[in-house]
Amino acid sequence: MRFHNPELDGIVHRVNPAYLPVALDARDERVFDAVRELLAQQGMQMSMEAVAQHAGCSKQTLYSRYGSKQELLRRVMQRHVGHATGAMVRALRTDDLRASLLQFATDFLEHFNQPHVGQACRLIAADAAQFPEEARTLYRHGAGALTLHLAEWIETVCMRGQLQHDDPHFMAELLLSMIAGQDFDKQRFHTPHRDDARLRRRWAEFSVDSFLRAFAPQPSPAPSSNQPRSSS
Repeated sequence: MRFHNPELDGIVHRVNPAYLPVALDARDERVFDAVRELLAQQGMQMSMEAVAQHAGCSKQTLYSRYGSKQELLRRVMQRHVGHATGAMVRALRTDDLRASLLQFATDFLEHFNQPHVGQACRLIAADAAQFPEEARTLYRHGAGALTLHLAEWIETVCMRGQLQHDDPHFMAELLLSMIAGQDFDKQRFHTPHRDDARLRRRWAEFSVDSFLRAFAPQPSPAPSSNQPRSSS
């Protein structure tokens, strides 16, 4: 049985290529690097003028090449997903469920614990109400795309009988929430958090094992031992 989430179905096929980055020319690389730096420094308050200055080109060049700030953010985020989450998605195999999920969880935690990533996330969240369209673009091609990739993999695993059948989109969202825990909130409020790889690995193991127990496949019912009585 295939599950459908009306909020997410229909766009899965559009984001699948996001973790297969294509080659960029040198100008794109300079522009995308400038956007990533400015997002970490200024959030979505960054201007196209600032991007042009950092990238060493004119603002007119940016608009003629990318069309708008929102389109530029979309392309940067797709590229970011390709580099940052490509390894996570490729780690998801079906031959060793626990090892695959553990590698995915570890990569996820290591990526989001990088200082510049955390800083960018905080600034973007602070500016989201002022720049709703840009915020939606960043979410759709960042966290949203990762959730969809994970949901597709979970659906495949469920169909193979390795996990309980349930809504794969809900399962993916739950798993990501379990992996993230409260650590990012703790960082945001400057309280002690899992600030070394050993602690993050231990949490990754706990969250993955808890998820696998929660969705362990149901054992097949044992064949009935009641034999029909002989009529003789």
